[in-house]
Amino acid sequence: MNAQLLEERLIQFAVNVILLTKNTENNYAAQHLANQLIRSSTSAALNYGEARSAESNRDFIHKMRVCLKELRESLINMKIQKGAKLIKDLDKLDLMLQENDELVSIFVVSIKTSNQKIKNR
Repeated sequence: MNAQLLEERLIQFAVNVILLTKNTENNYAAQHLANQLIRSSTSAALNYGEARSAESNRDFIHKMRVCLKELRESLINMKIQKGAKLIKDLDKLDLMLQENDELVSIFVVSIKTSNQKIKNR
């Protein structure tokens, strides 16, 4: 996947998370998890922007790992919210979980490929 398309997917993912959490219930757990989900999903997109302008291959890999960590955090957060029935639109939530899982897979492969390129030098 090219860098521009991945960046657009990450931005759209963050936007969709914001829209998904707009109607969060007004209780501590729902608000806490919604706020954290917004932070982790937007962080993945923002850190990818930094990765694209990394100063070295190792810097790129480090920033990509940060993105991966944020995406995994987002995935677990949404699974918790689904299990606790904090998000009402289950169809949209399932689509978001699928997209999150695909993004995680893309980052895992990209990091492995980048590590292999460094080893082959």
